[in-house]
Amino acid sequence: LLAFLPRYGLSALTHNFLLLNVSTQWALVLQGLLRRFHHGQVHLDLRNLLTAEFAAVTVLISVGAVLGRISPCQLLVVAPCEVPIYLASEWAIVTRLGVLDVGGTITIRVFSCYFSLGMSKALFGAARQPVHPKETPTPRSNLLSFVGTLILWVFWPSFMAILCQPGDAQHRTTLNTLLATSSSAVTIVVVSGLLERDGKLSPSHLQNGSLAGGVAIGTVADTAVPPVVALALGILSAAVCILGFRFLTPLLVRKLMLRDQCGIHNLHGLPGILGAAASIVAILVASEDASGSHFSQMSGSNASEAVGGQWGDHGAGRQALCQAAGLAVAIGGSLLGGLIAGAALWLPCMVRPPERLCFNDSLYFNIQDQAESPGAGSTAEEGALALTERV
Repeated sequence: LLAFLPRYGLSALTHNFLLLNVSTQWALVLQGLLRRFHHGQVHLDLRNLLTAEFAAVTVLISVGAVLGRISPCQLLVVAPCEVPIYLASEWAIVTRLGVLDVGGTITIRVFSCYFSLGMSKALFGAARQPVHPKETPTPRSNLLSFVGTLILWVFWPSFMAILCQPGDAQHRTTLNTLLATSSSAVTIVVVSGLLERDGKLSPSHLQNGSLAGGVAIGTVADTAVPPVVALALGILSAAVCILGFRFLTPLLVRKLMLRDQCGIHNLHGLPGILGAAASIVAILVASEDASGSHFSQMSGSNASEAVGGQWGDHGAGRQALCQAAGLAVAIGGSLLGGLIAGAALWLPCMVRPPERLCFNDSLYFNIQDQAESPGAGSTAEEGALALTERV
């Protein structure tokens, strides 16, 4: 999905692959020391590994807002900063508040989105800069990026269901997620065609909006909601994502000088908030059902205590408030953490490529295709910057 930058695709994939592994190992160490350290040993299992990978996912999403404008050295500093803040946020939201969020809509998507925006704001401040000429995708880079979208679309249900209780919860999660992402894919084609000139589709809309339903459904994916709810969430999240690309992103750039290179706010932030709101509505509606069966088999460490098998008016209202509080904690904590991480990237030892050398694979790789290389006049500067980066 990150290969849409035509001259930075190799760097984007390689740097994120490295960042994934570093972040996962760092999360394993922190989780082991904080939660699973017994008698001088750290106990590892599959669930522990998966939760560490989820922590790494937040880092990969966050760096999308500044993709191509910071160096690998700076990228590797983001992981030590973000993973501890994410673990603390998840503990506060899930363990302390008892928020129901099986798919990580609040704990992963919303958190990583606003962490990235805080980091971007701290890095680039109020500086207004023109669009970089190498930011414009080409048909070839858009095609490769869409392949990434298809891979994510296919595997999204299993990503959501992996930590659910085996049986009905996993079946519901898979079904609801597939319905939501499917309706998103259809909605994207319709809404993008209506908004774009001459009814032609925007590649960025297809690449991102097709996944928006998977983001929004995460809070209620394992619940016994009617299929129409999953379909509606997919439709609404896709529409919100496209409208964000079309109207909100230019507004944020114009008014707040806020950079969001990969449209993280449109794909993860807005659908994530929509999903959190959907969970509040679902909880309140479920409390009016005499059978109380809608949330009777939710997964998660505190789900059974929060649900209690049957909603009363008081219990539903309290849980709805917890959902809203969890959303506020995710947004507030991540923004503050992102500002701190962005400030750390300003340290004198942190090397950042100058604006004219951003989005360029040849700064970090031996590129055989001369057509992709910059002019001879910039070779010396690139070499010096690359040498400094290695040091």
